[in-house]
Amino acid sequence: MRILIITAGSRGDVAPFTGLGRRLQDAGHQVTVAAHPSFATLLGGCGLDHRPVPGDPQELIRNWSRAASREEVRALTRAYADGLADGVAEAVAGGADLLLTAFGPAPLSRTAGEAFGIPVIGTYLAPSFATREFPLPNARSTDTPGPEGNLAAGRDVLSRAKGVFAGSVTRLRTRLGLPADTPSAAADIRPVFHGFSPLVVPRPQDWPPGAEVTGYWWPARPDNWQPPADLADFLQAGPPPVFIGFGSMAPGQGERLSELVTTAVKRAGVRAVVQAGWAGLNSCGDDILAIGDVPHDWLFPRTAAVVHHAGAGTTAAGLRAGVPALPVPVMADQPFWASRLHGLGVAPRPLPFQDLTAEALGDAITACLSEPSHRHRAAELAHGIATEDGAAPLLAYIGSQDAG
Repeated sequence: MRILIITAGSRGDVAPFTGLGRRLQDAGHQVTVAAHPSFATLLGGCGLDHRPVPGDPQELIRNWSRAASREEVRALTRAYADGLADGVAEAVAGGADLLLTAFGPAPLSRTAGEAFGIPVIGTYLAPSFATREFPLPNARSTDTPGPEGNLAAGRDVLSRAKGVFAGSVTRLRTRLGLPADTPSAAADIRPVFHGFSPLVVPRPQDWPPGAEVTGYWWPARPDNWQPPADLADFLQAGPPPVFIGFGSMAPGQGERLSELVTTAVKRAGVRAVVQAGWAGLNSCGDDILAIGDVPHDWLFPRTAAVVHHAGAGTTAAGLRAGVPALPVPVMADQPFWASRLHGLGVAPRPLPFQDLTAEALGDAITACLSEPSHRHRAAELAHGIATEDGAAPLLAYIGSQDAG
């Protein structure tokens, strides 16, 4: 079967699909990933075909931060969404028997699937159906407490997500000759497989049929990858370091954050591996090593703790490694995952990015490392997560459809 995976966003929105794609290939399917051009090397290194879709999310975030008005933000977002819509339609037109779509571009994927007569399956990395059990990621505060407030907050999240692509979907439907009134929101797709562990977020009892929680889809390691010599030497030269990285967050803030991190590491009295990320961190010192992209599944088990922005993928990698975390959430779904880490007992209270200072970070690192229960609980969770096979339910479903 020819399977096209459609995703968009930062590296964390793409990397899990490298592992899922490899599993699908191993099962005999032909797999292509439609993603931004900047991920061509990542996908090719994992042995996956790539169809580019327009957009540079790093530049979009940078431009958002520079925008002088809400109108400018809306214009930037519309241009990004329209470009992505055209790219998704072109990628689907290239041929496929089945579409797997991430949550973000799901309305576009469903529209293109309808136009070309290709079935669509949702493959989402965060909870994506409103529930009474908890507010969805990216929820705003609500005046209504408890289950009904959670449900209302979740519905608001989904409404706002639908609104991001509403105009682009309308224009795409017109261009593809489709009727205007067919539902195309992410929550309208069935089935949906959620690629996170039920030990981290159990499947809500009030979710509709066809919305499943499978377990994580682990990123594939690029073929023939070897750790950089300076990193291997640094790890061997002393006790396990703390990892510090903010992923795709804070582009353009590299100089300020680098100085802040250097001071915090010295205050905490630890060794640290600092990942550049989109911010361009380049902290330096006798006990600090700055690195580029390194597979988290290799690095994190060799660390004492991971300090990160609480993106879904980095959160998962830290849990898999069985090491404590210090979440520093910035935006979107990150406060949700940060709260989960604290609630699961593997992390101290989150340190919001807007409250980040050298003193606060140094003290939080010390608190994270000095509480034995964090490491104990992290090891317990890692043991449970290791028994899961998040790709298996999706592979079984696709196999049953292929056989039919």
